[in-house]
Amino acid sequence: MLKRLSGVILALILSVNALPQVKLGKATLVGRDVSSTVEFFGGVPFAEPPLGPLRFEPPVLRTQLPPGTRNASAYGKACVPSTVVIGEPPAFSEDCLFINVYRPTGIASTAKLPVLFWAYGGGFGVGSSNKYDGKDIVSRSVERGTPIIYVNFNYRLGPLGFPQGQEADDRRALNLGVLDHIAALEWVQANIHYFGGDSGKVTIFGQSAGGILAGILFLDPQLGKLARAGIFESGVSNSDTSYAAARNEPVWKMFVEKVPSCAAIASSGHTFPCLKNVTTEEMTAAAIESAFEWNSLPWAPVIDNGPGSVFPDYPSRLYAKGHFARLPSIVGTNLDEGSVFSSQEVLSDSAIKDIIVTQHSPALTTEQELNSTVDEILKLYPEDPSIGSPYGTGKELFGLPPSFKRFASITGDMTFEAPRRQWTQVAAKHGVPAYAYLFTQPQAVPQFGVRHGSEVPYVYGQPPSTDSTGETISTIVMDYWISFTVSLNPNDKKGAKRPEWPQFTAKNPALLRLEAGNTTVIKDDYRKEPLAFLIKNAFVLRR
Repeated sequence: MLKRLSGVILALILSVNALPQVKLGKATLVGRDVSSTVEFFGGVPFAEPPLGPLRFEPPVLRTQLPPGTRNASAYGKACVPSTVVIGEPPAFSEDCLFINVYRPTGIASTAKLPVLFWAYGGGFGVGSSNKYDGKDIVSRSVERGTPIIYVNFNYRLGPLGFPQGQEADDRRALNLGVLDHIAALEWVQANIHYFGGDSGKVTIFGQSAGGILAGILFLDPQLGKLARAGIFESGVSNSDTSYAAARNEPVWKMFVEKVPSCAAIASSGHTFPCLKNVTTEEMTAAAIESAFEWNSLPWAPVIDNGPGSVFPDYPSRLYAKGHFARLPSIVGTNLDEGSVFSSQEVLSDSAIKDIIVTQHSPALTTEQELNSTVDEILKLYPEDPSIGSPYGTGKELFGLPPSFKRFASITGDMTFEAPRRQWTQVAAKHGVPAYAYLFTQPQAVPQFGVRHGSEVPYVYGQPPSTDSTGETISTIVMDYWISFTVSLNPNDKKGAKRPEWPQFTAKNPALLRLEAGNTTVIKDDYRKEPLAFLIKNAFVLRR
């Protein structure tokens, strides 16, 4: 009776307000208008709920919905985080594998529009699609006469998305969040035409952990079956240190020890059956508690060279073999990527060395080579505030010790700058179009400079209200991204007047500086010697 009544009410709402609808096979999705030119359809499941026996299992793709009408006017619940969420948290659930679509109002199902497909960041421990409103990107695409569809999705986080340890490897329960990403793309291939999209014109993009996920997908030469291009914002396949799952056995053991129902068998190597039966609340509390006791990212993609592998080897070795998708890309970083990750405590040479050596242990080659590599890094990055990050601030220390700017520079270059430059050099070597950028728009907190994540509000057309020139550079960035999504070239000359962005080549290693009033092409040669050393030793540094 209640179902019948709710159906009648929904039918009445439809007739009165003419809400946007999409026929998805035998199902009807009822979305909502989010602006005068953009419609939204959200909370659509792309996989079976990963609950009970499906916990710690690869996603089970779900491309069809049961017949009938479905309310798709809101986002679905976010995936369970593995750390404390700052700000107002969304509603969490393990039943979280939902996808969301923003499209131009009133387009026909035959429109065949290009698709821009987003993966959020958050260190593989936090993040959710509902934090990324694609309305302004789609609105801008309509305004400039090059309409696109924007899609985002949720992927599993923490121990639910990235199990660690030998048991996870033995059970082939690795990189589940990466597999969620692939399943969401497979859903797009099966269904985006219902929304007026073209499954052959999908550009994947993401920031930080989302950029790393997109970069890992690029390690598959067959990615062209799911996408035709990528945009990597502050993250590529080898931005994070990588290990076999067994290396992180202590991470898994520590986590299980925090789960009261399973603590007694934390060291048994047979924890999965027990963990599949605990409550979500127990699982979440354990993940958050154990995260505080681990220095580096406790949950992240791991090398999984076996059946069904999505991360078969260290990226630097795959690059050397030419084993990657030969698809066009935009790839870039922000000026001061390492500042928010830098310690504000006084760090001596030996303390910095210990941090870096520990992060990259056990050594992939030899302990001697790892130690000598770190010694050389310390020489290449002296404790001189005038050359540290935030860059261009001279000897200003912002009340922090000199080691802060030094460690910020090392961290930013190891994790973001060297991997970005390495990717563009590899692409250029193989004749694959790549467009590189450096985002330098000044930000409000000087001690962090143009910090990690600064570009995201500008990409989404929602720059900080405190930035008087934010709208200008935001429009330019959106036009480059939209142009690339539509034509695989950021230079379609539509929308805002902006500089020609040259392709990165071996003869012309061009980099576009993105800054209001100062967007210009520069040579990609900053910190040439230290970055070249980091790239040369990428494998030693587990990248």
